[in-house]
Amino acid sequence: MTHIKVPQDRIGAIIGPKGEVKTLIEQLSTATIAIDSENGTVEIIPGEDPIQSMRAPDVIQAIARGFNPEKAMVLMDDEMMMLETIDLSNSAGTPQEMIRLKGRIIGKAGKTREIMESMIGVKISVYGKTVSVLGTPEQNQIIRTAIEMLIGGATHGQVYGLLEKKKQMLIRSQL
Repeated sequence: MTHIKVPQDRIGAIIGPKGEVKTLIEQLSTATIAIDSENGTVEIIPGEDPIQSMRAPDVIQAIARGFNPEKAMVLMDDEMMMLETIDLSNSAGTPQEMIRLKGRIIGKAGKTREIMESMIGVKISVYGKTVSVLGTPEQNQIIRTAIEMLIGGATHGQVYGLLEKKKQMLIRSQL
């Protein structure tokens, strides 16, 4: 049995319209999900398929970190996909600094996040004090490096240069 604390404003996304998202996660994972919307706790009880049941907490966690349920469901379909969460509160001393860091990662009108997603083939969510990434271990490592560069003050051009090199390496490794 697994317990996950979920932000209050993400409970509805986990349940979905008419309970559809919760039902879909239960069907795909064979797990039973109990949601306490009062205190934001989600309880996951493993089902018949232990391997698929282990994916349910990752899907719940991804939705809790700001991904829409459709994007989070990729964790059920592809065993290579992983959720990685980076805590920005370690790098930001003040609320203004947090806003600035999130702005550097998202970029003007979401451009930086969009470029990182399309170049490396990941999904990125900036929510609360975290940045979460859905991708393979190799993809997540590349994006983590890019995000750490942005946090450290590197220019967007430097980050895009790194991503271009890494993109070519990913393409070669898939051939």
